[in-house]
Amino acid sequence: MSAQRSAGRRWVAGPAALAAQAALRLVNRLPVAPALERTNFRGRTVTLAGGPALASAASAAAAIGAPSGPAAAAALVAGIGSGAVGLYDDVVGARPEQKAAKGFAGHVGALRQGRVTSGLVKVAGVGAAGLAAAALLAADPTVRSRRRRRGRFGQVTDVLLGAGVIAGTANLVNLLDLRPGRALKAGVVLGTPLLPGPAGGLAAGPVGAATGLLPADLNEEIMLGDCGANALGALLGVALAARTGPVGRAGILTALVALTAASEKVSFTQVIQNTRGLRELDALGRRPS
Repeated sequence: MSAQRSAGRRWVAGPAALAAQAALRLVNRLPVAPALERTNFRGRTVTLAGGPALASAASAAAAIGAPSGPAAAAALVAGIGSGAVGLYDDVVGARPEQKAAKGFAGHVGALRQGRVTSGLVKVAGVGAAGLAAAALLAADPTVRSRRRRRGRFGQVTDVLLGAGVIAGTANLVNLLDLRPGRALKAGVVLGTPLLPGPAGGLAAGPVGAATGLLPADLNEEIMLGDCGANALGALLGVALAARTGPVGRAGILTALVALTAASEKVSFTQVIQNTRGLRELDALGRRPS
């Protein structure tokens, strides 16, 4: 692939930003818009419309910027699939009978009692979307050509590692979505180094959409919710998986598992507040308290 074609695919970041803003205006005009209103950590009324706006715009732009048909399909499956189950959890999870189950342990405990929570549906849906996207990447000739030929076991292992990277990144970004702009900033920071190279267009979609919605998020007009955070993370996970082999995927997955486990014991918000540099970056552009 020529450098010119690669740069052209990364150019979708600009249209992705505009598309995300247009999608936000559209969602806000829909009859269901009032049902998406929530109260944020400061008691302000904001809308979850940012989630569907990001999921749709970022997924479409990533597919346009993808280096091949299978990679484009992987982006659509990961972004739309993870966003859809996240939106389901955003809406259904707000019901009183659903709020009792907290965290993965809470959802498993509810399942043992014969109840399927919206959170468990989301976990299963994100995992399924990640597995399908990783399988599609395995069929991508631009990815296969950069790897050694492996047997059936190696191929299956590679797909499972890719699925873990995609689902794990979706979960990590979701864990960060606790303050205005934090998840979007994390998405831009994580995605920007992925822009160079043949698969850079996959990252350009989520990076562009995140940039386009960042001002509204920082101004506490919107929230990403599980829909937007899961979609953003899953799309970045696809970009990560597309440029790494089994060893790279295993390393990324190990880091994701470690961070997820740490989140059960340590508050990311507290760590950020206590760390100079992270604290300033987190607060940058946010409206005064």
